[in-house]
Amino acid sequence: MLLEKEFYYIRHGQTDWNAKGLMQGFTDIPLNETGRQQAYQAAETIRGTNIATICASPLGRALETAKILNEVLNCELIILDDLKEACFGDHEGLVDDGWFAAWKDGEFTPGGAETREQFLERATAGINKAIDRPGPVLIAAHGGLYGSIKHYFGVKDHQVLPNCALAHHIPPTATHTSWQRHFVNES
Repeated sequence: MLLEKEFYYIRHGQTDWNAKGLMQGFTDIPLNETGRQQAYQAAETIRGTNIATICASPLGRALETAKILNEVLNCELIILDDLKEACFGDHEGLVDDGWFAAWKDGEFTPGGAETREQFLERATAGINKAIDRPGPVLIAAHGGLYGSIKHYFGVKDHQVLPNCALAHHIPPTATHTSWQRHFVNES
């Protein structure tokens, strides 16, 4: 279960592997120049928001994105290991030829990878650790990790969150009985 607290979520900027359609997982691929530019553009979008804390994945592509965003936010930045992308084992560095959908459906797990259920459990724990900080919190992490949020919301996970897309989430209230999600920007 996801804690009912307002939060923002941003997927890291582009990497060379993103540009080639390669699955990254735990493989620590850095941002490329396009990814850095995306992060700086996203930073301008969030300038002046009331974000109190940034929680980031320790993988370089997400952490660098978080550090760029924090140049305008100037808030506490916390690294949480549970915010890492899913581990895809021996399929990291490969193009998705259909195996990723089978993994998401729980029908296939690459050698050395997390199962979908293991990942969802870890990701939900990481998101809850993040949004339990002084907020609103901005989570800087990965497309797969955002898939776990969509899974929780019951939203189809067929479309990947674009690099540096920023989503604002507001928990249910007396007026709105379900979570509200608004995309602040989409790169």
